[in-house]
Amino acid sequence: MSDLFPPFAPDPLEERRRLFKPVPFRMVAPNLITLLALCLGLTAIRLAYEGRLEPAVIAIVVAAVLDGVDGRVARLLKGTSRFGAELDSLADFVNFGVAPALLLYSFVLHEARAVGWTVALVFAIAMALRLARFNVMVDDPNRPDWKKDFFTGVPAPAGAGTVLLPLYLHFLDIEIGRVVPVVVAYVLVIAFLMVSTVPTYSGKTMGKRIPRDWVLPLFVVTVAVFGLIVSFPFEALVIATLLYLAAIPVGIVHHRRLKREASRSVPPSDLAAS
Repeated sequence: MSDLFPPFAPDPLEERRRLFKPVPFRMVAPNLITLLALCLGLTAIRLAYEGRLEPAVIAIVVAAVLDGVDGRVARLLKGTSRFGAELDSLADFVNFGVAPALLLYSFVLHEARAVGWTVALVFAIAMALRLARFNVMVDDPNRPDWKKDFFTGVPAPAGAGTVLLPLYLHFLDIEIGRVVPVVVAYVLVIAFLMVSTVPTYSGKTMGKRIPRDWVLPLFVVTVAVFGLIVSFPFEALVIATLLYLAAIPVGIVHHRRLKREASRSVPPSDLAAS
């Protein structure tokens, strides 16, 4: 019987077959940044439950910065993938939809009881809808090149950053951030802007080419801005939020002008065919 079932002894010199092909690090690096941002978003939720609002806000802001970094790193390393896009979308919903909603509810919306919770739900669901629409529009092959400079509605990181304005004001001892009706109305406005068709600047195509004369001034301005953010973080966040909200109508006007110019450049035969 021992001859029928001889023991198998693999050849030690034979090369082992790999079950899975190795993945290049350039494909993994952007996903690691996304996971780090997701950890910050989840940590912000924990800090909100513990009543530590300032570090919770900082965690969401840093997550927003990392969200902008991971996409640029993926494009720089040519490490974009469908898996990374899906992971980024899921992380954005937690970081910029769930975490800010729970943070605002823990801060002031709970005082409005059921109404406050409903407003928090509206903001989180609006973020989910905004991200779903973005994922669909990315795959649109007929999208004109000039539209790459614009988002449709307020993007996820900007929505989270702007909706936290009441907290920024509270940290600066400006008590308007504790006025419940004002906060409720403000959160609903930001939620509406996220799911609206209002064009907002994307900034994805900005900064690819910088004039040589601007290089040194750009370095100085970057260092100065960094110093101000570190020294006066919440003052800088208030200014950045107000500037972003003020840029929305400017983006609308710019978008309409580009749309008119694009329609004039289309031949009449193409318009008739469409």
